[in-house]
Amino acid sequence: MSGPLSGIRVVDFARVLAGPLCARTLQDLGAEVIKIEPPSPDVSRFAFPSTDGMSGYYAQQNAGKRNVSINLNIPGAYDLALKLCDSADIVVENFRAGTLGFFGLDYETLSKRNPRLIYASITGYGQGGPWRSRMAYAPTVQAEAGFTENSVRHYGDALTEPRTDALSHADVYAGLQAVIAILAAVNSRHKTGQGQYIDVAMAATLLAVNERAHIDLSDDDIGAEPAVLGATDCSFFVGPNGEQFTVAMSIIGSRTFPAWMRAMRRVDLADDPRFSSAAARRLNYGALHAIIQSWILTFPDMARLDAQLDEAKIAMGEVRSIKELTKSDWSEYWGAVQLVSDRSGGEYRLPGRPWNFSKEVLTPIGSPAFQGEHNREVFRELGVSEPELQRLADTGALVMHKRALEPEIAMKPKADPGEAA
Repeated sequence: MSGPLSGIRVVDFARVLAGPLCARTLQDLGAEVIKIEPPSPDVSRFAFPSTDGMSGYYAQQNAGKRNVSINLNIPGAYDLALKLCDSADIVVENFRAGTLGFFGLDYETLSKRNPRLIYASITGYGQGGPWRSRMAYAPTVQAEAGFTENSVRHYGDALTEPRTDALSHADVYAGLQAVIAILAAVNSRHKTGQGQYIDVAMAATLLAVNERAHIDLSDDDIGAEPAVLGATDCSFFVGPNGEQFTVAMSIIGSRTFPAWMRAMRRVDLADDPRFSSAAARRLNYGALHAIIQSWILTFPDMARLDAQLDEAKIAMGEVRSIKELTKSDWSEYWGAVQLVSDRSGGEYRLPGRPWNFSKEVLTPIGSPAFQGEHNREVFRELGVSEPELQRLADTGALVMHKRALEPEIAMKPKADPGEAA
């Protein structure tokens, strides 16, 4: 592996999203990641669409990781896990609090053998306290942490029934916060020579990343005003050629409405009683929106509209699908999509990295592994003999998916669109 974390080994006990994303991000930065999968495999392998133990969901969070599968209920498997953790710089796990401790793989046990170990646990509500044993999935933690209520309150009458977001913010943000804490602990270890334990709570993460939390935690009543420098009441409009777009500046707010008057050259709107205050503009939102929409349609194209909005410091963005974004010139420039083998001759189109380094070349993502694919390779490197590896496989201590024994099928080359059929 190449990258700023080259030479760091991560043992990834995690499954589904928060922990695997944390370990995958460390891998993207150059760390070597070995995923330990239980006999009952990571359920993300079966996310639709999936084929024979592999799915795009699994690949997105785990491509490039080496994979070993151990049944900790079989004699000999525990020693393999200890041997692997002895070689690790970092352990990542996102089981319910205390689960790995039941198997003797908690931080206290492992750090006695490996004092430099950095061990990060991601749970819904932390390792202690009254909620430590609760199940935690993104939709439920988002509900508990004010995220869902905030969205429902924001959309108000636009929703006919309560809805939560389609994306797993609690998992993703917690995984990234774990990365931040791990990198801080790596830096601390450079100075002290000692590792440490990191406890990451999804609920606390959602509070920390909520830039509007200060409003909800205060007794202030801002009435009809949208929160400035927070999530605004972003209006949607239709562009000159039918493009749908949104803006990052409320047409209601007292501090933002003047920017719209400047953009439209309509300072007279300040004297219209329908638009004289935030409360009045909210009450007459439809009329104000119609005025702005009519002005937008006077432009010949989006480029010239964007230039005039930019002059007034109003940011705009077209509503695009992910596919539309990845077909853009920006996507090609950034390398926003990477092609990864699906292990069956096809490919997954997965997100690229969110950063570029001036002095580091990051290793391509690599292929997703089948369950137990690297059992022999990894433990052979740690000194386990071939006869012992075979014995452990025969007893079921080591688990392997049938496809792990097959050679990788190369991605089929794409046909040249210029060739005749």
